[in-house]
Amino acid sequence: MNDSDLKKEAAALLEALRDSRMSIATAESCTGGWVAKTLTDIPGSSDVFAYGIVSYSNAAKESLLGVQPSTLSTHGAVSEAVVREMAQGAINISGADIAVAISGVAGPGGGSDGKPVGTVWMAWALRRSGGCEVFAELHRYQGDRDEVRTQSVLAALRGAHERLGQHG
Repeated sequence: MNDSDLKKEAAALLEALRDSRMSIATAESCTGGWVAKTLTDIPGSSDVFAYGIVSYSNAAKESLLGVQPSTLSTHGAVSEAVVREMAQGAINISGADIAVAISGVAGPGGGSDGKPVGTVWMAWALRRSGGCEVFAELHRYQGDRDEVRTQSVLAALRGAHERLGQHG
């Protein structure tokens, strides 16, 4: 996997967003804004890219995205519950139609027995007529920090693209 894979997936996602007349927002922790960068590297992305929030710290997750302190203390930053709240927060503040959130342990340190290096949670929130629907996935990647982050960005883009077909 390389940068051209990321660019191809980002271009396909942006085209699908344009075709659907939808917009996207990101809420990123371990990827540090890389999903947003990959999307905005493509000319014309401003047509569909709404917001990109890097919420690396727990305080940022709380203040920028509305993640509940109790969720963080109960589940930890790298958890399904937290990425669900991050995605919901991103869609709420941005007005976008879809949001992707990522939180993980990219390494080389920071891992634990329950959450080893390479553990990444992602969530996608889709705006619906009656509110929001949120999907979450756990990924376990191998490789160094850069490889874990690259795989995360690609999965986030692909996941958003796949979920556009579920919008309705």
